[in-house]
Formats: sequence, structure tokens, C-alpha cells
Amino acid sequence: MSRQMIIAAVSIVIVVACLLALIWTLQRRLIYFPTADVPTTDAIGRTDVEPVTFETIDRLRLNGWFFAVEGPLPRITVIVFNGNAGNRAHRVPLAAALHRHGLQVLLVDYRGYGSNPGTPSQKGLAADSRAARAYVAGRSDVDASRLVYFGESLGTAVAVDLAVEYPPAALVLRSPFTSMSDVGQYHYPFLPVRLLLRDRFAAIGQIQRIQAPLLVIAGGRDRIVPVESSRRVYEAATGLKTFLLVPDADHNDYELFAGDEMIDSIDRFLQPLR
Repeated sequence: MSRQMIIAAVSIVIVVACLLALIWTLQRRLIYFPTADVPTTDAIGRTDVEPVTFETIDRLRLNGWFFAVEGPLPRITVIVFNGNAGNRAHRVPLAAALHRHGLQVLLVDYRGYGSNPGTPSQKGLAADSRAARAYVAGRSDVDASRLVYFGESLGTAVAVDLAVEYPPAALVLRSPFTSMSDVGQYHYPFLPVRLLLRDRFAAIGQIQRIQAPLLVIAGGRDRIVPVESSRRVYEAATGLKTFLLVPDADHNDYELFAGDEMIDSIDRFLQPLR
């Protein structure tokens, strides 16, 4: 090999190494897309919503909105674990739709989202989910035996991890994925995602440990989380389970945010808890 070829090969190796190092450093910016600005409850036309705050184990104060239901117990309370983008204001249509069906709902932002302090990571989101559950379970108007976790996209992995540690009365997963490694490899097949990834969110390895009733919701045209990935999560679950396919829905379509078919299916799924 000539000297010129050796220099060229070394240059390529250096460029690739620098590129991989950059991806390693900035990878969380490819996973988490927080939006800081949250409108007031008056601005979204929900003066009946209670702004709430609670503290995580690492002393971060998180903000949320609680949609309460009047009347005697028992009441079902749904904790919503968001996807990787936006903030709680984007989930108001979901909360409002569930609330119309008599369900109490907590919308909360992870650390780094919705003007909350901190920086998102898998470990951080796990701490946030524990704090959200502890807050809700401690409210006098909540029946802790009727807590439901609703996970959306990235939030499905957060909900699954929490469900292993603190089993809910029921678990709803909208657009669940097997692992962040699989999703990353799907979208970036030219990169060694499995070697580089720091936040792995491997729900496929946890779902078998959950015995709570499970509802999996997937979009037939989902371009972010392929329906096959959601179906694999469903098939790996061992408890009582239901699968809802919304055939024409993409990942961010209204049908998967607060569509009638999805909301009606959740209502039917939760009837045994009423």
C-alpha cells in the first residue's frame, strides 16, 4: 500500500471516528424534542383544570394539569406519559376526551419539557414517572387501586418500566416499540445505533413481567413506529391483552391522539374497573 493510500485510509478513519463521537455526544437531541412554552389553562379554555406540581427524588419540581371528576369513589385515574415531542398542552384533546368518559387524568411534563428544569434521559424520565405516580396516589380524590398508565410512543417505554415496578390496574400503550435500538436502526440503518445508544428503552424485555390488563393501539400507516414493532410488543405480553389497529392512521394523526375509535376502545377496555 502506498503512502498516499495509507494517509487517505487514516483520514477516513479519523473522519468516521469524529462523526461517531459527535453522534454519541448529541444523540439525545435526536431522541427528545421538548417544547418549553405552555399556555395557561385559561388560554386553552380549560378553567376547570387544576395546575399541580410535585418533586422528583432528585429534587426537580415538575408541573402538570389534573382533570378531576366530581362525585363519589371509585374513580379511575389515568396518568399520561407523553411522547418525545411537545409538552402537556398538546395532550389536552386526549385528556378532555377521557375526562368526558368519566376518567380523571393527570397530564405532566418530563424534566426539560414544558419549562420544567433538568435534562431528559431514560433514567430521568423513570424518576419523573415515579414522582407522578406517587403524587397521584397520594391525592384524597384518587383511588390508588384504580390507576391506569397511558403511554404514547416514547412514553410507552416509560409506562412499561413503571408498570413493572408499580403495577397499575390497567396499561394502555399507544404506538409502543420494542426498543429504542430497533427504532434507531430502522430510521438510521447506516449507523451502528446499537453500539452508540445510551437510552435504550427496551420495553420488549419488560412487557412479559406485566400482568395488568393491556391495550395496545397502533396505526397501520405509522412511519415513526412501524405497526410490526407495536405488534411484537403485544405478542410478547403474557397477560390479558387487546390489540386495536387504526388502519389509516400515521403516528401524529389526530386518530391516534384523541380519535373517537381510540377513545371508545379505551372506555370499553376500562369498563371492568368501573
